[in-house]
Amino acid sequence: QVQLVESGGGSVQAGGSLRLSCAASGATYDIYYMGWFRQAPGKEREGVAGIYAGGGSATYADSVKGRFTISGDNAKNTVSLQMNSLNTEDTAMYYCAASRGPVPFISPLRPPHFDFWGQGTQVTVSS
Repeated sequence: QVQLVESGGGSVQAGGSLRLSCAASGATYDIYYMGWFRQAPGKEREGVAGIYAGGGSATYADSVKGRFTISGDNAKNTVSLQMNSLNTEDTAMYYCAASRGPVPFISPLRPPHFDFWGQGTQVTVSS
């Protein structure tokens, strides 16, 4: 089993920045791919960004490209999401997730591809 704990959420004004972190523990050797998802009230959970545990290219949702950056630190078993130029549409609960196996090259950020989930951290952006 893998445990994921998110931190770094909070409230910020539009145009501001936040950095989310996800700490993984347990069977971290099992992690193949990690992602960040978000879910706003009344909406489906959507993938935001993803990265391979061993490094490599990252994947981003179109809505966050150029504003968000995902990065991983294998030594610390953490994955971070730097969020810049935030707007009110970024308001949501943000979740860290990990996959034990390969994810599809096309559209990897689909919830069913992920095996472990954190409890989430709230991000609120005000205008």
